Amino acid sequence: MIDLNNRDPFASGGNRFCYLHPQDPQKCVKVMRPGRTRVLLNRAPWFKRWRGLDSFDDNLREQEGYSQRAIQQSREGLWQHLPRWYGIQATTLGPAAVTDMILDEAGTPAPTLRQYLNKNGLDAEIRAALEKFADWLLEYEVLTKNLIAHNLVLRRENGHLQVYVIDGLGCASFLPLPQFSRFFARRYIHRRIQRMWLRVEWEVSDKKIPWRKFEARGLKG
Repeated sequence: MIDLNNRDPFASGGNRFCYLHPQDPQKCVKVMRPGRTRVLLNRAPWFKRWRGLDSFDDNLREQEGYSQRAIQQSREGLWQHLPRWYGIQATTLGPAAVTDMILDEAGTPAPTLRQYLNKNGLDAEIRAALEKFADWLLEYEVLTKNLIAHNLVLRRENGHLQVYVIDGLGCASFLPLPQFSRFFARRYIHRRIQRMWLRVEWEVSDKKIPWRKFEARGLKG
């Protein structure tokens, strides 16, 4: 069992706390916030509640994301933009999803895309890194949900920025056609990439237009 007692998370989201693995700092340990799945279930519209409590557990959803066909094939080059998955493991704070820890050159958690954009804007270097990442998504047909700026982190490798997706794997389509058809998978991925670029444009804007309106306007165009 992984002992997380008396340890502080290095990051936290709305649903999970993220810890460095106490025995292996090259790994990340993600634990659901206490009672969070019940809160999410109670807030969900009636047509989503029938799926049960487990469907609101981000660790189980991440496990499902890693079980997709594209990742299970484990082709050479797959892990260029994706932390490896070590399963759900027991901790003193409850079940945890364990993955590679993406560290920067100083050995600290790699900065998010949002942090980079806030500091540097959409410069040529990050644009090239995101284009490479988008090409990888299409080549390996990795299914993701919306690619938002705090779920992507950056690490410099061989002098170039490398993008890693650390959360949001899986298919957000109402019908699971992208999971079974390469044709629908590529259509789905193209839409996610389009939304990723829109999100980046919004992140570097003054944000006077709410994201949902910005997205709707961009997709119409």
